Amino acid sequence: MALAVIVSVFVLTILSLLRVNVIIAILAAGLTAGVMNGQTIMDSLDLLVSGMGAQASVALSYILLGAFAVAITHSGITSILVGYLLRVLKDMRTFTVLVIASIACLSQNAIPVHIAFIPILIPPLLQLFDRMKLDRRAVASALTFGLKAPYVMLPIGFGLIFHQTIQESMETHGVTLSIREITQSLLLPGAGMIAGLLFAVFITYRKPRELKESEAGHDIQFGESLEKLKNAKFNNKHGFTLVAIVVTLFIQAYYENLVLAALAGLVLMFIFKIVPFRSGDRVVTDGIAMMGTIAFVMLIAGGYANVLTETESVTALVDASSEYIGTSQAFISFVLLLVGLVVTIGIGSSFATVPILAALFVPICIGAGFSPMATAALIGTAGALGDAGSPASDSTLGPTSGLNADGRHHHIWDTCVPTFLHFNIPLFIFGWIASLML
Repeated sequence: MALAVIVSVFVLTILSLLRVNVIIAILAAGLTAGVMNGQTIMDSLDLLVSGMGAQASVALSYILLGAFAVAITHSGITSILVGYLLRVLKDMRTFTVLVIASIACLSQNAIPVHIAFIPILIPPLLQLFDRMKLDRRAVASALTFGLKAPYVMLPIGFGLIFHQTIQESMETHGVTLSIREITQSLLLPGAGMIAGLLFAVFITYRKPRELKESEAGHDIQFGESLEKLKNAKFNNKHGFTLVAIVVTLFIQAYYENLVLAALAGLVLMFIFKIVPFRSGDRVVTDGIAMMGTIAFVMLIAGGYANVLTETESVTALVDASSEYIGTSQAFISFVLLLVGLVVTIGIGSSFATVPILAALFVPICIGAGFSPMATAALIGTAGALGDAGSPASDSTLGPTSGLNADGRHHHIWDTCVPTFLHFNIPLFIFGWIASLML
């Protein structure tokens, strides 16, 4: 049923905005989609649970990364970094956000670790953010930009995987394009994200923001006091920690397995005696506390995506849309991008959405006279739309995992809403323009 996707995403969005726990919101959305497609509640639950297995590896990697991040914090090496930033950045809020955006960009291409760096880098910096009165929504926007824009625009690292997915999905349906042409087709949509980041940094969240007392969360300390951080010295323990980090990065890049990489890093932290064996239980428990919720969200999001896929809700939505879009390329492009936005917000993954959208978009685009590059721009943009702003996307869950380490950052209002407004809107507009120009 075509309306199932729209209604279920509406349920997910409204419940999330009402501050209902995102896990409950996704469960409600999944059951809604199933029931609207003629399934019983039990059948809907079965579809949801059976789809959770697809995200099991991701969920486990998040938990292990959380434990590894806690172990790194225990080593004290993050105190060196924070101390350096305290001396160099001082009160340069805008520059700090841009530096974080740059680091996040490297995580997609030069050092393809995706969100693995966030629970390691961001929690120790929370003291610095508060001291600078830096709006954490600006940091969330910077992180999401770095997790998303590089794979949209650049065919390197995760970007190469994304562009190859578009290429292979289009070839399956009779349209052939080179990676270079796909990259060119997505430069303008990607430019929209750059505009969104600059607007967020220099306009929306430029003013100082001091968290209210009511926003104070649980008392978690990362590192030492600010004065001790400034005087932190490098020692042998920090050197061994760097070795563990390098090994983790190498395994992740070479084997493309985040679970193995995080496990190897964690084991090395114990072998090098950076973390005492007797502290093992506490490290893992603290890691689960930091990343456990994110892991469960990803599991249930996989189940929700399975409900939409197995009930053919997405196919029904696009088929229903194609009946009313007429012959105007401008209108067709607008509707297809809107469909991509709705679908990706629900599924929460650009990479998983592209093959689904390509199967439905390519015939419509060929019939409407779109060029191959315009078709690629539509598929790539529609797949990327909704990744920022989705409660179930790792592009939003990752930033929240770091910024909410002290319990003072709300996933929906401080990450999802800001990233939706600053990235989905310009991405939609620039993608629409690209589809008409190419």
